[in-house]
Amino acid sequence: MPELALFPLRTVLFPGGLLPLRIFEPRYVDMLGRCMSEGGEFGVVLITDGAESGAVAAMAEVGTTARIIDFNTLPDGLLGLMCRGARRFRLCSRRQQGDGLHLGTIEWLAGSPPSALAAEHRPVARVLGRVLKELGGTGQLLQVNLDDAGWVADRLAELLPLERAVQQELLELDDPQERMRRLAPLIEVPEELRD
Repeated sequence: MPELALFPLRTVLFPGGLLPLRIFEPRYVDMLGRCMSEGGEFGVVLITDGAESGAVAAMAEVGTTARIIDFNTLPDGLLGLMCRGARRFRLCSRRQQGDGLHLGTIEWLAGSPPSALAAEHRPVARVLGRVLKELGGTGQLLQVNLDDAGWVADRLAELLPLERAVQQELLELDDPQERMRRLAPLIEVPEELRD
C-alpha cells in the first residue's frame, strides 16, 4: 500500500476543489517543497480531535489528495499555496515522524466516472454557475463542469454552510447522484433559473 504525507486540517477537501494554504511550520514547508519539486501530492484529512497547529489526536478515515497549482510569498513572508483536490483515499494506518509530519498508509477509493446531472437538478447547477461567476478570480481557477453530478455536488458541499461532519459524510459517499439528492433541497432556486 502506498504511503502519503498527510496535512490534517479542520476542513474537508473534495476532488476538484480549491484549497488555499498559508504555510509556516517547518515540517509542512519541507513536505510541500518535496511535492513541488517532484510534482507529487499530499493528503488532506479532516481533524476530528485536536488542533491544526498542535497535537492531532484523531482524523477522518477518508481524505483527498491535493496537488499544488500555484504558490507565492505572502506579505507577511509566509508561503502561500493554492491547491486542487485530486483523488479520494482511505487511511489504513498512520504514523508520525520525529519532526511531527504525519504519514499514512492508504488505499485509493474508486473515482466516480462522470455522471450526467439529473433533469430535476439542472436548476441547482444554474444557481451554482451564477455563484461561481460572482466568486471572480477564485472561481476562474476551478475546472467547471456543470453537467456532471459529482462535480456539482462537490462544489455545493464546499460552498454551503454545512457542518464539517456532514461534509465528511458527503465526501465518503461514492454515489454522486445520492450526494445531489441530499444537497439539492438545500438550494432555493430563483424563478428565472427554473425549467
